[in-house]
Order: sequence, then C-alpha cells, then structure tokens
Amino acid sequence: MNNDSKGSVLFVDDEVNILDALTRSVRALNLDIYRANSAEEGLIILEKQDISIVISDKNMPGMEGNEFLQQVAQRWPETVRIMLTTYTELDAVMSTINTGKIFSFMQKPWNNDELIITIQQALNFSEILAERSLLRHTLEQWQSKRKHNFMSFIGQSTPMQFVYDSVERCAQSHASVFITGPSGAGKELVADAIHKLSPRKNMSLVSLNCAAIPSELMESEIFGHIKGAFSGAVSNREGAATKAHKGTLFLDEIGEMDIALQAKILRFIQTGTFQKVGSDKLEKVDVRFLSATNREPYEAIDNGKLREDLYYRLNVISIDLPPLKERDQDSVQIARFFLQQFSELENKIFVGLSTDAQKLIQNYDWPGNVRQLENTIHSAIVMSEGPLLTDKSIVRQLRLSDKQVHEINNKKGPMQITLGSNTNISSGAHTNDALLNST
Repeated sequence: MNNDSKGSVLFVDDEVNILDALTRSVRALNLDIYRANSAEEGLIILEKQDISIVISDKNMPGMEGNEFLQQVAQRWPETVRIMLTTYTELDAVMSTINTGKIFSFMQKPWNNDELIITIQQALNFSEILAERSLLRHTLEQWQSKRKHNFMSFIGQSTPMQFVYDSVERCAQSHASVFITGPSGAGKELVADAIHKLSPRKNMSLVSLNCAAIPSELMESEIFGHIKGAFSGAVSNREGAATKAHKGTLFLDEIGEMDIALQAKILRFIQTGTFQKVGSDKLEKVDVRFLSATNREPYEAIDNGKLREDLYYRLNVISIDLPPLKERDQDSVQIARFFLQQFSELENKIFVGLSTDAQKLIQNYDWPGNVRQLENTIHSAIVMSEGPLLTDKSIVRQLRLSDKQVHEINNKKGPMQITLGSNTNISSGAHTNDALLNST
C-alpha cells in the first residue's frame, strides 16, 4: 500500500467498462485501487491485500454479489461493503441491507459526486470499525488475563486486578513494599501473597501488628532482648528481626509505632543491623520489609505519627487496596465463600444467599470492609436457620433500620459501559446501523 494512501478500495464487476469508469471516478481520492472481474477473483485479492472498502456489482456470473459480500462480512468484518445495483433490484438489496451485511448501496448509473461522498463516508466508517476491533481485541486480551481468584483473595473486580498484578510484579523483587488501604480490606493478605510468590517463600514471614503491642514491649518484639534487660526478662529472647532472617518482616499499622522506635527501625533498614534490648552487640540479618497502614501516609507524617524518612525508605513500591464498596460484585462472591466456610464450621446447612440478601450485600457500603462482611455472615449463620441466608438475617446483624434498608436497596449500581451500535453515517448514501453489530 502507498504510504500516502488514505485507504484502499476493491471494485468487483464483470464488466470492464464499469471497472474503468469507477477507477476514473475515484482517482482524486488518493486510494489504492484494486479491480476484480468476478467475486472469486475478489476473494483472492482480499486474501492478499488489506482492503478498506469493497464495492461489488450484485449480478455477476458465478458467485453473485449478495453471496460475495456475505463472505466478505464473515471473513473480513472490518472491510466496509457497498453494493452496485439497478433500480429494479432494490427490493433484494434492501433485504441484504436489513440483515446488516452491507454498509450502503448505489444505483447504476451512479452520480460521481455521490460516489465520492459515499466512499469518503465509508472510509470514516472503516476507521470506526478498526478502532472498535482494536478495542474489542484489547478487552479480550485483558479478559483472558483476568484473574477470578488470586492466592488467598476472592474476587475478580477491576480494582483488584490491579492489586493482583502489582503483587505479582513486586513479589520477585527485594524492594520494600508499602501497603495502604482501610482497616479490614486485606492488607495482611497482600503481604502473605507477596511473600509466598517471592524467592524467600521457603523462609519465614514474620508479621507484627504495631497497633496491638504495647509501645514499651514493641522494641523487644522486633529486636529481642537479653536476660535481665528489664523486669520480667528472665531469659534471652529472639525478636521478629532474627526470626525473619532470609525471609520477610511485615510491620502492620506502622503508623501506630512509637516515633522514637521508628528511628531505630530506619537505622535497621539502612544497615541491616540491630541490637537486642539490653545488649551492646550488633547483629546483622537479611530481611525484606513489608509494611502497611490504614492511615493516609502524608496525613500521618503531618500529624507526627510517621517519620517522613522512614516512609520513603519503606515506600519503594506502593500497593493501595480499595475498600470493599469499590470492588463491584466481589462482596457477593466473598459472602458466598464465608457462607460455605462458616456453615461447615458451625455444622449448619446453608446452600446459598437469597436474591434480596445478595442485593443488600452488593449495595451496602461495608465500612468495616471484608472483615465486617466476614463477621456479619458468621453471626448471621449462627443466629439463623437455612437453607437460604436471607436479607432479614443480615439486616438483623447490621442493626439497620427500615429506612436504611430502603435507601440501600434503592441505591443505583455502578454505571455499565458498553460498546453500542448507534453510530449513524447517512449523509449522501443509504447506510445501515446494524453493520456495527455484524462486525
């Protein structure tokens, strides 16, 4: 194809004088022009060349134009198809148009200006079809790679696909990872997945919840202590840093750690060395650091809860977990998982969620995220009888008023984006919207 060409057109007609006239009519359009004396010859050209537009006569010896253009539609759906016909053949042509097989038709003898306008419109339409095809191909590729579940996670929503991809990408690295997200969203699952997919998977993942350990004991929990280091230290004790040697250390809710201890953590990260409480001996370990917080990091820095230099040291790679309310229909899928898990645990028979229960679970905001959903399903199973878990059981556990239930059930769902078929190109030619559906 000529690099300066605006596209390509294939004329198919058994009369040479018609092909000559069509060729002369469109020379000014700077198109690559191909000609065929039969439908069979046209198919051979299409197999070898990238054709934007096919303009075919209806009545030809051998394969007729209708059958030819239908084959083009099936094999090369992005090629725009136009039929040449006489006035007496209009009923048959309209039938073909209505099945979505051709873009437009032109009558013999044609008007050159009308022919040029029709081809220009067809070229524009060809670009739309090509863009649509590229979008569809991209979506199909993305869908084929879409993970339905990942490691210990449940859900296939778009926000979680980004999380899954980030976990897979960073797992093979030795870089520190900083995980953010609201309480109950599953930050510890991210840490666990990173460790299990990493080269350190055969060593220990040691997790510490900085919000659950008293500040006066935190240093000992991390670095360990020697006998007599403080009252109650009756023997030497290894800390999380030693236990995580060659493995991974996960510091959950790092923003709750005492600010003075954060300085020692920073030095530990920088040097790989530390001292047990009460000892003057430096010990060196090889540890990968994962950390998490439910606070907004920069607010925590501004409020003096998190050292800025420690944050930047820990935040080589960042992963942000979305709240459950932003995870499309994951909440229902997660609820089904917990339903099965806790039914077995509590020795009860529940076979599923009622339709109203699914709607309530889908529309509720779940401020406590997955952890709240887990506890709600567990308590509802304990306090209900099967075989279906109903919306009333869930409402009872959430302590929702009738007004709140009404507002939740009438909440609009997320907007659905679809590829529509309302494109209309009609000026100067007889066109067919249904062609978009046939490609």
